Amino acid sequence: MSTRTKARKEALDQLFASDLRGKEIEIPEEIRDYGRTLLSGIIEKKNRIDELIRSYSQGWDMDRMPAVDRNILRVAIFELLWAPDIPEAVAIDEALNFARELSTPESANFVHGVLGKISALKSQLI
Repeated sequence: MSTRTKARKEALDQLFASDLRGKEIEIPEEIRDYGRTLLSGIIEKKNRIDELIRSYSQGWDMDRMPAVDRNILRVAIFELLWAPDIPEAVAIDEALNFARELSTPESANFVHGVLGKISALKSQLI
């Protein structure tokens, strides 16, 4: 597992825990640099990211979708729109791998559909 993949997983773990507790996202001291970058960016852009999830996850209420899927999308959308050094294909592939590994059997298709729409409209969304 690459260093950035590990950092994404750490960020995802923090987002998931924050979501379950219903508290603000915390950035632990021991998190990898890229994980810190992700969490800081997601905190800063959270309202916009969540707005995009609501807009492009047709038929899904944010509160009813699995928490892990919601947070996988948060990481991937941040990378797609505000991490220019991360290729789109990498951001999407990493999200799909996490969805397959950590969520329901249908999650990878759901995540792929949302990210595909956002990727196609990227220049209009930033």
